Amino acid sequence: MSQQNAMKKYKQTSITSASREKLLLMLYEAAIKFVKKAIIACEIKDIAERGLNIGRAYDIIMELNNTLNFEIGGEIAKNLEALYLYMTDQLTQANITGDAAPLHTVLKLLNTLNDGWVQAIDSLKKKKDETMASGPQGPGEDK
Repeated sequence: MSQQNAMKKYKQTSITSASREKLLLMLYEAAIKFVKKAIIACEIKDIAERGLNIGRAYDIIMELNNTLNFEIGGEIAKNLEALYLYMTDQLTQANITGDAAPLHTVLKLLNTLNDGWVQAIDSLKKKKDETMASGPQGPGEDK
C-alpha cells in the first residue's frame, strides 16, 4: 500500500470513528483551511483554485447549516443559521468579484465559532470527567 493510500485510509477511519463533537470541529477546521486557500488564490489571481476552495468551504458551511436542530438548539440554532447564511453570501460575493475581503470576514467568523465550540466541548468534557471522578453516591451519602 502506498503512503498516499495509507494516509487516505487513515483519514477515512478517523472520520468514521470520530464523535459528533470531533466531527463538528473537523468540519470547522476544513472550512477554515479552504477559506485560507481561497484567499491565497484570490491574491495570486488563480480563478480556478479560488472557485474550487470557495465551493468546498460553501459546501461545508451548508452542511453545518443543514445539521442544525432548531427544536433542541432554539435561539442558538437560529443565530447560527443566520451566520451560516451570511457566510455563504460572503463566499458567493468573493467568488463573483474575486475580492478577498469577504473571505477574510468568513475566516474571522469561522475562527470565532471554532474557538467557541472548542471551549464548549472542553467544558462539557471537564464536567463529565468531574462527574465520573466523584463516582455514584450511595444511599444516605452526602453529595
